[in-house]
Amino acid sequence: MYTSLISKYSPEFLKENEALSLHSSFKIGGPADIFLTPDSPALLQEMINFIQTKQLRFMVMGGGNNLLFSDEGFRGVIISTDKLNALTLEENIVTAQCGVSLWDLTAFSCDNSLSGLEFASGIPGSVGGAVFMNAGAYGGEMKDVIISVDFLDHDNQVRNHGLTGHNFSYRTSLYQQRNYLVLQAKFQLTPQNKEEIKAQMKDLQQRRESKQPLEYPSAGSVFRRPEGHFVGKLIDDCGLRGFSIGDAQISDKHSGFIINKGHARSQDVKNLIKHIQEIVKCKFGVELHTEIRIIEN
Repeated sequence: MYTSLISKYSPEFLKENEALSLHSSFKIGGPADIFLTPDSPALLQEMINFIQTKQLRFMVMGGGNNLLFSDEGFRGVIISTDKLNALTLEENIVTAQCGVSLWDLTAFSCDNSLSGLEFASGIPGSVGGAVFMNAGAYGGEMKDVIISVDFLDHDNQVRNHGLTGHNFSYRTSLYQQRNYLVLQAKFQLTPQNKEEIKAQMKDLQQRRESKQPLEYPSAGSVFRRPEGHFVGKLIDDCGLRGFSIGDAQISDKHSGFIINKGHARSQDVKNLIKHIQEIVKCKFGVELHTEIRIIEN
């Protein structure tokens, strides 16, 4: 099935039976049949064209920070954007490719004395995923600073939206709604004293460390916030803090997180998610919808 693909791309860009646990912040997931790592948007576009021509199943992933892969792996082709990590600066505008980590993006902005992305300094993930879901924290969101996005549409053609057209709202965007692939984004930032930016980033990081179980593998907040409620409080009020199935546990530090205590399987996490949803629905009549993406094999 994959002979033509394997012969086309060198080991620099292609691995067979790559463990997805190595590419997931949850540290969970079996092998992908094929794992591709293009190092340019043009090569990414070419790979997608080739895969579609061969009618192979595929998905594109960023940093793997909000994904739960199956224990059985992924029957098909995974394309990772990890090598698409170029960062450039022109005046007060930072351009970042989709594979740039938010850590690197915020550090780069700080190093150049540019403010506006401090809220993202502790968010795990990459630019592509952050734009895709309009990531945010501590009163800031991607939509507040994005002025342009390049993306691939369903015909694998490069398109662009400037100041409008992104359809950003809470944890979603046009790119998520239409399943478009973000290639890069431009961020309009504001000059500010570097030490002040560093201080704010340090403060937000300390607040995260005090409230979130960053010492364990997880995929961040499991559920979207239901209108009028806080997920952690709902779960706490159901008496579920610390409840576990296998090595998947509702965090003692923050009930909105499920952590991998060591050897959790994806089925453990899925069973725990279902249990939380059922208990919260039964007690409070509130339906919880996952913020993490569950990828079946």
